[in-house]
Amino acid sequence: MSLFGLGRNQRTFRPKKSAPSGSKGAQLRKHIDATLGSGNLREAVRLPTGEDLNEWLAVNTVDFFNQVNLLYGTLTEFCTPENCPTMTAGPKYEYRWADGVQIKKPIEVSASKYVEYLMDWIESQLDDESIFPQKLGTPFPPNFKEVVKTIFKRLFRVYAHIYHSHFQKIVSLKEEAHLNTCFKHFILFTHEFGLIDKRELAPLQELIESIIVPY
Repeated sequence: MSLFGLGRNQRTFRPKKSAPSGSKGAQLRKHIDATLGSGNLREAVRLPTGEDLNEWLAVNTVDFFNQVNLLYGTLTEFCTPENCPTMTAGPKYEYRWADGVQIKKPIEVSASKYVEYLMDWIESQLDDESIFPQKLGTPFPPNFKEVVKTIFKRLFRVYAHIYHSHFQKIVSLKEEAHLNTCFKHFILFTHEFGLIDKRELAPLQELIESIIVPY
C-alpha cells in the first residue's frame, strides 16, 4: 500500500502532495502563486532573493509532481496497456523502467505501468525525510540536486509521452492550453537550474526551443 492507502494498482492519480510541513514551503509556495498569477513564468522560476536553493528545488519538485499527476490522471482511460504497450515518445524513443533497488535491470512495461512505477518511486523519495527534510533547519543531503535531476528527467518522459501519443485527446478535452502552460513552466524551471541534460530533451526539442528562445 502506498502512503495514502491506495492500492499499488490504483490507476487514478493520487491525492495532491503538500510541501514539507514546518519548512519554508508554505511561504515559498505563496511566492510561486503570486509570481505565477502575474503570468510571468520566467520570473516565477527564479530563486527568490535570499532563499535557499535546495528549499526552492524541494517545493517546486512537489508542485511539478502534482501537476504531472493531474495531467496524466485525465488520460488514464486512454493510456491503456492495449493503446500504449510500451512507454514511448514518438517512434525513436522508448523508455524502460528501473529504480536501482527493486528493479535493477531496465524492463519494458506499458506506458501506464511505467507512470505508475514512476509516481510510486517519486512519492517514496518525497516521503523520505533523509532526502526531503520535513523539519526546518534539517540539512538536505549532499546528493540532493542529483535526486531532483533524476525526478525531473523522469517527469519529462511523461510529458514527452503525452505530447507524442495523446495530444489529440488533450485537444478534444480542451486541455491543450493548460498542458502547454504547465510544460512551459516545467521547461523554464529545468532550464533555469540545469536539471535535465539536453540529450534527454530530444523528443520535444522543437517545442522546447520555441519556449526558451523567445526569452
